[in-house]
Amino acid sequence: MRLSSKGQIAISGMMFLAIHGKGRAMTAAQIAEDQGISVSYIEQLFANLRESELIEGVRGPGGGYRLALSADEISVADIVTSVDDRTYAMRETVIPHYGDNVRYQSQMMWSSLSRSIYKFLHNITLKECIERAAEGDFIGDIPAGLLHSGNTGEYADLRKVG
Repeated sequence: MRLSSKGQIAISGMMFLAIHGKGRAMTAAQIAEDQGISVSYIEQLFANLRESELIEGVRGPGGGYRLALSADEISVADIVTSVDDRTYAMRETVIPHYGDNVRYQSQMMWSSLSRSIYKFLHNITLKECIERAAEGDFIGDIPAGLLHSGNTGEYADLRKVG
């Protein structure tokens, strides 16, 4: 399983719908403004989420997007696999095993890690993400609301920005 920026934006967009939508539709423009990205990119990601039946589109005045399921029925893994290459996310790489082939051993290690990440993210619901972020709680070993700075061990506290 890959954790891309597309997946991160999709999770944030879904959190926005769950927090601010409360069953009503939110426009792509509202979501894009909150995320600080273009409307067309949100529409691209949300087309995949709609195809996966995690959200639904509402036409007409007051239209936009809303969750198709409750936040406690949607896992983080559901969101990520909806916007990233689904075949890659769950694909098992088949490499012939030839004795002590290092490539084979390496691929098996990465495949195992990918499955572990998927299982971990599958056990975290959208509702839990929202609750943990609101409480400043931890997801894994990094406090919710923190963003990695790019330097080893350095994080920015997003709760204090703004």
